[in-house]
Amino acid sequence: MGESPQSQTPRIGRDAGTPGAVVIGGDYLGLGIVRSLGRHGIPVCVIDDERNIARWSRYTTHRVRVVNLRDPERAIDALMETGRRLELDGWVLYPTRDETVAALSSHRDQLSTIFRVPVPEWDVVRWAWDKENTYELAASVGVPTPRTWYPEKESDLDQIDADPPYALKPGVKERFFYATGAKAWRADDRAQLLDLFRQATAVAGPGEIMVQELIPGGGDQQVAYNAYCREGRPVASLTVQRRRQHPPQFGRASTYVETVELPELEAQSARLLAEIGYEGLVELEYKRDPRDGVCKLLDFNARAWGYHSIAQKAGVDFPYLLYADQIGRTVEPGHARAGVRWVRLVTDTPTALLQLARRELRLRDYLASLRRVNTEAVFSRDDPLPFMAEIALLPYLMVVRGF
Repeated sequence: MGESPQSQTPRIGRDAGTPGAVVIGGDYLGLGIVRSLGRHGIPVCVIDDERNIARWSRYTTHRVRVVNLRDPERAIDALMETGRRLELDGWVLYPTRDETVAALSSHRDQLSTIFRVPVPEWDVVRWAWDKENTYELAASVGVPTPRTWYPEKESDLDQIDADPPYALKPGVKERFFYATGAKAWRADDRAQLLDLFRQATAVAGPGEIMVQELIPGGGDQQVAYNAYCREGRPVASLTVQRRRQHPPQFGRASTYVETVELPELEAQSARLLAEIGYEGLVELEYKRDPRDGVCKLLDFNARAWGYHSIAQKAGVDFPYLLYADQIGRTVEPGHARAGVRWVRLVTDTPTALLQLARRELRLRDYLASLRRVNTEAVFSRDDPLPFMAEIALLPYLMVVRGF
């Protein structure tokens, strides 16, 4: 399952003239970026406000702990101070959280005095930041979405002309997610809808909660389109199906993913991204509706995604593509091949145990899925310390992130 160094790839020497990369967030997503770039000989600085596993990677050059990356102003100040102190002129920034993307997008001019900032302008990022904007954009280009309502007050719930169950979720997820640890809540009847709406509004604020029809089926009905785009066109792309996610109902993260061929997803995703001239890394999350077979857009993430390291095994190295493009190197178009499988064991194991207990998964099917894995999110034979660090940090991760 572990990855090995990509010796077939030309390496960039670690000399003083080589621009490096700053990975903002050192969890398994950030670790994947660190390894991708480090195996190409690119120096990497990891900056985080939490304990993280990427700092233990052999490919991490600088390790910086700051007080707060959630507050935009403090995050920008920390980046600027780090860039000046470590002389990171021309280094490429890699955000791993949505709030960091928003901060970088809003402060591009300031950050560009030191760094390369491969994040779109705010007039593009805003379409991903707020789901109401996302669904407006999708409707304008004919990309299907679940039926969605935007109640301002409790009486507006009476206008919802659909039967339960419903999903309640915030338009902007950050405050709600950090307060509740959930992406969405499920309501199985009208009374529960009212009760949860009151609770959700108390957390996110008035006018911030949407109600959505709950598409039937589990997390294994979720698919995604991932790409590196330039001027609204995909340079490299990847389509996947989630086999398991954590938690099973409204997954905060994938735990087992497989690359698949989904031409219809590629076509509609490319149409949406072209409409706003999107630049950079992107993930568009969909769920296939078994009632009509249509993939309906759920989320728009303007950054790298948790399982991006699957692409390196499937023939596309997204972090390096972005880096190469930023420093003016030739970037060859590509599409990831199907049939490659990725797992994150520390979250997939409890997810599978829960599904086994509910008889939603058979033991032999689970064991067979593990035998087919091509790459694990953290474990790597050539870089073993992050995996050991993750095991040691599990109690901390349970408290801070719920897994």
